[in-house]
Amino acid sequence: MKREEFTEEKEIFEQHIRKKGLRRTAQRDLILEIFLRTEDHLSSEDLYWLVQKEDPSIGYTTVYRTLKLLTEAGLAREVRFGDGKTYYEHHYKHQHHDHMICTECGRVIEFYSPEIEALQDEMAAKYNFKPIYHNLRILGLCAECQEKAQEVITASGAQPKVRIVGRVIK
Repeated sequence: MKREEFTEEKEIFEQHIRKKGLRRTAQRDLILEIFLRTEDHLSSEDLYWLVQKEDPSIGYTTVYRTLKLLTEAGLAREVRFGDGKTYYEHHYKHQHHDHMICTECGRVIEFYSPEIEALQDEMAAKYNFKPIYHNLRILGLCAECQEKAQEVITASGAQPKVRIVGRVIK
C-alpha cells in the first residue's frame, strides 16, 4: 500500500475550498497533486501541459483557477521573473528565498542570504517601516552564459542594448 503523500497540504486545500463554498473534485485533486510533486517554478501554462499528460479532459481555466486557490490557501506563491509571466512555486513549509535570473537562458537560481535579511530589517527599522514581504530578483548572466558571451561585446546607451558579435578587445 502506497503511503499517502502531501497529507497536510491536501487538508489545507480542502479546508480552503470548503470555506470558499466550493467542492472537492477529482480534477482539483489531480492539479494539486501534480503541483505538489513538481518543485519547479511553473506558469499556469506549464502546469496545464503537465495536467494534460495525465488527464486531457481538464481545461486550462480549471488549472488556472485551481492555482489561484492554491495561492489563496498559502500552498503556492506567485513569483515574477521579468519576462511578463507569472510563475508559481511551493510556499507551504518552504523557507523564504530570493532569485537570480539569467537574462540569456532564463535559468533561475534560488538562494538565501542572512546578510540580506538582516540589512532589510535594519533598513526597515531605520525608516520605521514594517515589512510584510519582500521579493529580491537579481538579473544577470549565469556562469554558462558568461562563458558563451566571452566572444560577444555588448554596447548600451539611451537605446536598447545592442549586441556586437566579434572578438573581445582587451
